Amino acid sequence: MSVQVQTHGAIATITISRPEALNALNADVIKGLEDVFRNLHENNAIRGVLLTGDGEKSFVAGADIKELSTLKPEEATALSAKGHRIFQAIEHFTKPVIAVVNGFALGGGCELAMACHIRIATANAKFGLPEVNLGLIPGYGGTQRLAQLVGRAKAFELAMTAQMVTANEAKELGLANHVCETKEAAIALANSILNKAAEKGPLAIEKLIQAINAGYHAEKHGYETEAKLFGELFSTEDFKEGTSAFINKTKPNFKGK
Repeated sequence: MSVQVQTHGAIATITISRPEALNALNADVIKGLEDVFRNLHENNAIRGVLLTGDGEKSFVAGADIKELSTLKPEEATALSAKGHRIFQAIEHFTKPVIAVVNGFALGGGCELAMACHIRIATANAKFGLPEVNLGLIPGYGGTQRLAQLVGRAKAFELAMTAQMVTANEAKELGLANHVCETKEAAIALANSILNKAAEKGPLAIEKLIQAINAGYHAEKHGYETEAKLFGELFSTEDFKEGTSAFINKTKPNFKGK
């Protein structure tokens, strides 16, 4: 299996495993990611997701160029639209998704990492969108998310020159939240963040993700969405449990209802 899943308590770890191809995205990986996230969405026991690549060298080195080279224009358009749909499902996933970026995150790999809510890089991580070297542009949302994360002008510079940035540069730009010396340390930090979030009200986390994302989509109004979702939470059992626990100085027992 090119996409593997392991669960530890409330956290699911997804590993993209094509080490012979530096975990490059191909049709099987894309389909695997779609299936895995659909299944995890329906699993109420899971409260967070860690996404990484097999080995130390590469998170995802990019798309499978041999596969791309055979596509006709209409097939390429359909592939891009499919990538948008799957990566948007990750971006809008109702539970926190953290990418542990080990080694290369290039092209589609960088786009996949940017679709996650948080990125933790290992010291050897390299981020980049090198598509112009192939006479292409990013096709899985990279032109949009890179500008959202690092700003429009810097996104132009990085994508136009196909420049790779180091883990520390990515952190300075806002492309990575944290940098850890080793993959083990990055995974430990990701699990720490996910476990902290798992203790919070799951409906509140879901609405929080929706509210923050709304500010980055032209068809939605961030402030109006925030107000609507804020109000909706007042009808939930989790809100009553959380406020009661706060008043009584006890630990809340959230049930996602």
